[in-house]
Amino acid sequence: GVGGGFTRASAGCGDGILLANNGKATMQNLNDRLASYLDKVRLLEGDNADLECKIREWYAKVGPSCEPRDYSCFHKEIEDLQNQILCAAMDTNKILLNIDNNRMTADDFRVKYETECGLRQNVDADICNLRPVLDQLASCKTDLQLQCEALTEEMCCLKTNHEEEMNCLRKQATGDVSVEVNACPGPDLRKILEDLRCQYETLMERNRKETEQWYACKVEEVNLEVITSSQEIESSNKQVTELRRQLQALEINVQAQLTMKENLESSLAETECRYNKYLAELQNQISCVEQRLAEIRAEMECQNQEYKTLLDVKCRLEQEIQTYHCLLE
Repeated sequence: GVGGGFTRASAGCGDGILLANNGKATMQNLNDRLASYLDKVRLLEGDNADLECKIREWYAKVGPSCEPRDYSCFHKEIEDLQNQILCAAMDTNKILLNIDNNRMTADDFRVKYETECGLRQNVDADICNLRPVLDQLASCKTDLQLQCEALTEEMCCLKTNHEEEMNCLRKQATGDVSVEVNACPGPDLRKILEDLRCQYETLMERNRKETEQWYACKVEEVNLEVITSSQEIESSNKQVTELRRQLQALEINVQAQLTMKENLESSLAETECRYNKYLAELQNQISCVEQRLAEIRAEMECQNQEYKTLLDVKCRLEQEIQTYHCLLE
């Protein structure tokens, strides 16, 4: 605006010089205008000096005036922060990998636990199936004992009946001998009785032996079945005890893995929260630095624009002054 005013002034002055013939009035007019222009130039130079002093003071407070501000320290800090972020990301990936491995291990233990539970259920089912067999064997043993007692009682009854029959036969034989002393010789009853007794004893002995053998065989079979069942029950109990111990160990291990997983997850959450806060702080610092840089650039651009404007005004004033010198000459 100043330059334009000077240009218009110079144009008006030229017209005045061309139109006016009075040289003294023209020179006086030119001198007055020159004096006013010089006052304006001094005023602008003073303002420019004040502005340069303010710029020097601002650069003295903020940074060096000649050299641009060195942000290498910020770059180093940003690089360190980026390295820390990369390290934290690697640690996070390692933690996630450990969590995945622990999850796979927990799945394996869960599969083993389910398999052991299935085996335990099968063993329990086998034990439940063997209990009726054991009860059946116990009932068979009781029946055999009852049969043995019945046979013993029957044998005692047979012996008693045999003795009674023998006594009766002896009495009858004694009466016949006393009555028929002088009769004809008959059959030898004693021999017959002895034969009958021998046959009966032989038959009884054979029946007793067969009964004892049968009873011994049955008792042996029952004992074998009882021993086998006892061994199976004992082995089943051992397996159940071993499975219970393994189940407890697996439960303890699974609980430990779950606790470790919870600790790792909490540690991961804390690490993420801490680094997120740290990153937020760094982002705020970077934003503040960028904002300050933008403000500084804007101020520098404004100052450069003002300085260019002042230089332009100065150049135009020098041109006007040179023009007036030429006109004065």
